[in-house]
Amino acid sequence: MYLMGYPHVSRISTGIHDFLYASALYLGDGTCDILLIAVDVVAVSRELVCQCRAAISRATAIPPDHILISAMHTHSGPAMVEILALRDDPTLPPPDPNYLAYVSQKIIEAGTEAYHQATAARAAITSCQAAGVGGNRHTPGGPSDPEAGMIYLRRKDSGGPLALWVVYSMHPTVLHEDSTWISADFPGSTRRYLKEHLPGVKVIYHTGPCGNQSPRHSIQSHTFAEAERLGQRLGRAVLERIEALQEEDFSEEIPLSAGQDLVELPGRTMYSVAEAERRLQKARQEYTRLLQEGGDPGSIRTAECSVFGAEEAVTLARAQENGEVERFRRCCTPAEVQVLRIGDTFIAGLPGELFVEYGLAIKRRAPGRAFVVSLANGELQGYVVTAEASGYEADLGIFAPEAGDVMVEAAAGLMQQYKSNIRTVPGKKEVMKETAI
Repeated sequence: MYLMGYPHVSRISTGIHDFLYASALYLGDGTCDILLIAVDVVAVSRELVCQCRAAISRATAIPPDHILISAMHTHSGPAMVEILALRDDPTLPPPDPNYLAYVSQKIIEAGTEAYHQATAARAAITSCQAAGVGGNRHTPGGPSDPEAGMIYLRRKDSGGPLALWVVYSMHPTVLHEDSTWISADFPGSTRRYLKEHLPGVKVIYHTGPCGNQSPRHSIQSHTFAEAERLGQRLGRAVLERIEALQEEDFSEEIPLSAGQDLVELPGRTMYSVAEAERRLQKARQEYTRLLQEGGDPGSIRTAECSVFGAEEAVTLARAQENGEVERFRRCCTPAEVQVLRIGDTFIAGLPGELFVEYGLAIKRRAPGRAFVVSLANGELQGYVVTAEASGYEADLGIFAPEAGDVMVEAAAGLMQQYKSNIRTVPGKKEVMKETAI
């Protein structure tokens, strides 16, 4: 199968290094049910999410807007969505409809089985700092979020490990276009590490806002050994925090609430075709100069990505002229902003590849602890960047930077609403289920 994530490479899988999963965590407090599902693919479309939510809701009675489905965003998995900006890449085939149907079925199975296999548990909600896995891929020391959020669940009867929910804001791009093996990249290594050290635990891994985050300046090579090194680094940070938890950190009486807001996002005006072509020529010249002068690998890769972005900007400029950009925008909007409340902690689910600054803004605005899941419940045809952004990500997007502000405001509003809506409900049960996809 074609592996999506790097342009201009006919990257057909030659084997499976590690399995991709759909992992589901069900939470119920007696009156409210929540389901969190993470899928080891590059993206999930809004259409696929709606289909899966409807099927799971029919089988479990969980309200569709209480179900969060996100893509982990590995660049070593099959294509899942059509991206307008990549249309002129001659190596990129359309998503395989048979695989889309297969992934959809596995998501439904994971969510449904999690609900039906629920067991009583006690939970601790916490986080740790996991620096060193990566950072801002444009400017080392630039905006980043090293916090790994987690929900750790133990069985109520035996106290043994049951489930571990983790969210971390970092692009899973240790592996590059020369790798033709299916893989969950470094998060797959993180999961394996945690399972080895917490026997019996199931791990669900979400990716937070990471549009400008990657291992680029932390990496030693683009190998599976390097994915293992960085994945285990994150795993160790998570495990150390779990091992430091005290009995009083766990509770079985954690009230839940959930809901969504649908928001219109402002579109971005593309360059004219002439301006896009001029910028492409300039990007190619800069990339050639760095190659000839022997620049550092990180700078060369950034310049190469700028060429990719400039090529895609030409595609979008032409698509703007024929009206295709607006057609694709209508497929993405109104966009869903979802907020789940678990005790005094909020989980915000946002679609698309957002820059990390938007996730940090939501955390600052939250009336309690907050974690942010990106690529949730749909995609936005590329990145949502900040107003100051330039280069690859700014060129690969059809929405304006203000779209990020709109989603931050919606998430903040929902969190304030649920802050005043908390119930005290005895009893809680959780279970996690994962199935290979």
